[in-house]
Amino acid sequence: MTQRYTLPHRIGMGGVPIGNEFRVTTDRQAADTLSTAWEAGIRYFDVAPHYGLGLAERRYGQFLHHQPRDSFVLSSKVGRLLKAGPAYRNQTLMPYSPSPNIEIYDYSRDGTLRSIEDTLQRTGLDCIDVVFVHDLSPDNESALPKPWLELWPEAVEGCFATLCDLRDQGVIKAWGMGVNSPEPILKAMEDSDPDLHLMASQYSLIEHDYPVETVFPKARERGNSFVIGSALNAGFLAGVHRYHYGPESGVIAKERLDKRRRLAEIGYDHGIDLLAAALQFARAPDVAQAVVVGMARPDEAINDLVAMDTPIPPAFWSDLRSAGLIHPDAPTPA
Repeated sequence: MTQRYTLPHRIGMGGVPIGNEFRVTTDRQAADTLSTAWEAGIRYFDVAPHYGLGLAERRYGQFLHHQPRDSFVLSSKVGRLLKAGPAYRNQTLMPYSPSPNIEIYDYSRDGTLRSIEDTLQRTGLDCIDVVFVHDLSPDNESALPKPWLELWPEAVEGCFATLCDLRDQGVIKAWGMGVNSPEPILKAMEDSDPDLHLMASQYSLIEHDYPVETVFPKARERGNSFVIGSALNAGFLAGVHRYHYGPESGVIAKERLDKRRRLAEIGYDHGIDLLAAALQFARAPDVAQAVVVGMARPDEAINDLVAMDTPIPPAFWSDLRSAGLIHPDAPTPA
């Protein structure tokens, strides 16, 4: 089996908030957040053309192109090409982003190569370390031009094969799926040779049974691993009234609110807040290489790093398991 890439960092900064997906983040605020994250020790940065329709990549690049390229890891995504034009004024995909772009889905070889080149141009960098295939997934079918399984053959022969070639040539270090559903991850492991996936909405203290029972065992068989992008459920476990990518004013299922309350109560008994518990739980599986957390303010970067190092007593995890709040086989931090 091919020697797989190992991420040298256990926590990364996610680019969704920097791309103004949930609310406006100013250029100054974005720059201050990136600078604070760097000064605090973060050296892994995840981004995508989709985040702000190019805005997040431009903001990342304005900061990162001043840093030595071998001092940080960058992951980005392919599958969407951006095209400038006035049509963006009539769409609601990214209402808080000023980018004059629309998206075109393309999982072909040419589209993959162009996407990587476009990311390099927007960031001003000379290489991407890790590439994730973005949102070729059943949860995204309302946006895809065809059902995801109809697009899959082109992706296998075009995008996946191209990324395997780039990895084997040393142009990139690893690739995998960056999706909100488990099916494409499992199918990619069967139909191609990925190595590192971004599990965007599938593993957290709130929901994790299916990865524990199905996805992680298959990944161990294939030598695959994960970046966990759902540790906080897009802020839900940090107290935000939003679950994953739903609107902040949206209705959140009562069972999720109840579970968050019960988790917080047990945390209170042990002097542990949910931020530390959620981040450390997401990093605990042997197949989880890192967690990626969206950061929109400087204090969030500091708080996330502190949370990763907060001591958590084993009794806390035992109490969660006894209360049925985590899967019997879910790994917990040593």
